[in-house]
Formats: sequence, structure tokens, C-alpha cells
Amino acid sequence: MSWLHEQRLESVQQVVRDCGARSVIDLGCGDGDLLTRLIFEPQIQRIVGLDISQETLYRLRTRLDGIPPAGHAPRVELVHGSMTEPGPALIGFDCALLIETIEHLDPARLSEVERALFARMRPTTVVITTPNAELNPLLGVPSYRFRHPGHRFEWGRAKFRSWAEGVAQRNGYRFVCSDLAGQHPVYGGASQMAVFTGTLAIDPLPS
Repeated sequence: MSWLHEQRLESVQQVVRDCGARSVIDLGCGDGDLLTRLIFEPQIQRIVGLDISQETLYRLRTRLDGIPPAGHAPRVELVHGSMTEPGPALIGFDCALLIETIEHLDPARLSEVERALFARMRPTTVVITTPNAELNPLLGVPSYRFRHPGHRFEWGRAKFRSWAEGVAQRNGYRFVCSDLAGQHPVYGGASQMAVFTGTLAIDPLPS
């Protein structure tokens, strides 16, 4: 694991701690680099990992099964599905995470994600990270391609902040943007993060 990825995960994990979430959904959870950390957070009682790849979820289940049980064991569910079509089981979470996920979507589909996540699922806290295109030259990425072949777009910080501001205004959230994974004085970090906070309080989970 690269130090950039490590810093990204640590930053997101700290946001989850700070917001006090007891139920978390990781949208586009992939192989579970973040999810396998969150299972050790003592305040979290329920975690759901959603991914559109059945094979990826199988690998993650195998990975979870190989982690020795600890004193704290949240309920972990893995769901095969799309974040743009949230059923009732994906609604009612304190915190939703989209970590290096949105850039894999066609930009035309971002409005679908916005409606599904902020209007229908409506978690109290939403954390979204995405690569910062401004740092690509320093990472050796040529201007004619993206950082990863699966990316459909990569934004600079001004574009990401403008998008986040529109999402927040349309859906009644506050937001804060920050650099992740490095702090270059001109170009920022390798990634960037927006933390959206809604006006709904976190209700206690039933005992």
C-alpha cells in the first residue's frame, strides 16, 4: 500500500470517528481497504459494503473471514448492487463513504448518484474523495491520459469544490473541502475530500 493511499484512508477514518457514526455504508467498497479498518472502530455497530462487482465482494468476504475476531465486532454486510438504485436496505445510515469512486462513473451519471445519495439515502454525513488532477504532473502522469485506466474524469480542486457546493446547496447540506495525501504549496494533495453534513441528527440504534 502506497503512503498516499495510507494517508487517504487515515484521513477518512478520522472523519468517521469525529462524526460519531454508528452505522456506515461504503459505496464502491472494492477490496475493502477502508472497511477492514472500520471494523475496529468501537463506536460503529453496523457496516455495509456495496459494490457492483460480485467477484470483488467475494474477495472482500474472504479477506474479512481471515481477520481474527476482536472484542468489538460490528455487524458487517456485503451487498451486490448499484449506488444509483438504493433499495430500502441502503437507507438510514449515519455516514456514507465514496472513496476514489465517483471518477469511475460517466460524468453524465453524477446527477443520478446525487439524487440517490443525497435525496433518497440522505445520510447525516457523506465523505467523498477523488483524485486531484492538478498534482498529476508531479506524479508522472502525462497530460493525455488519466491516473488510472478506469477513470472517466479527473478534476482539479476548483472544479471539485464547485461541484460539491452545488450538491450541498441543492440538497440542504453543509460541506468542507480539503486536500488529502500530501500538501504541495501550489498543487495541493494527490487526492481531495469533501465532507457533507446534513441537518438530521443521528438517532440511537435500537438496543
